[in-house]
Amino acid sequence: MRNPIERLGLPHGWTVALDWLVTIVGAVAIVLAIKAWVVNPYRIPTSSMEPRLHCARPGPGCLARYSDRVLANRFIYHFRDPARGDIVVFDTPPNAEQQCPPAGTFVKRIVGLPGETIAIRDGEVRIDGRRLIEPYIPRGRRDFNSYDPLTIRPGEYFVMGDNRTQSCDSRIWGTVPRENLIGKVFATYWPPNRISIR
Repeated sequence: MRNPIERLGLPHGWTVALDWLVTIVGAVAIVLAIKAWVVNPYRIPTSSMEPRLHCARPGPGCLARYSDRVLANRFIYHFRDPARGDIVVFDTPPNAEQQCPPAGTFVKRIVGLPGETIAIRDGEVRIDGRRLIEPYIPRGRRDFNSYDPLTIRPGEYFVMGDNRTQSCDSRIWGTVPRENLIGKVFATYWPPNRISIR
């Protein structure tokens, strides 16, 4: 069966060149579509998620020679709601841009959900009065300051870095609207010794 390009009746050299051009353009379009709607890579620029996700020395608090590169699932929240504990990539809200420049994308963990009241006392997070168990936070990285209770508005999320002493997060600039969430981090793909699926 002849392909559509051969049906154009062009000389063989033109047919081959046009076939290659269509293949390359198609491949680029598929990659761009995957990046836009399915999976996108991100770099960890700061120590706010140490030691779970590394940033590169000599950045303050960074533990690694190279920053981790992660993949975020961009379509998952079309099928389910964001959940407590999800590590998410999100566009910085205006308050975060002012308090924690530069603007762009942040990577943090969802701690509080819409409608919940969150309070932080002496390093312990309380959700609706109950202590939140957070095994992913090493004791030396807890923030022992206290923060006033906040009731999270519908459609918004309270996010924090795992490295609480080095994270500029919802404690400082408030909640993240759902529409700012880009996706859930599901894998680390670089450097090779850090490859993992979450």
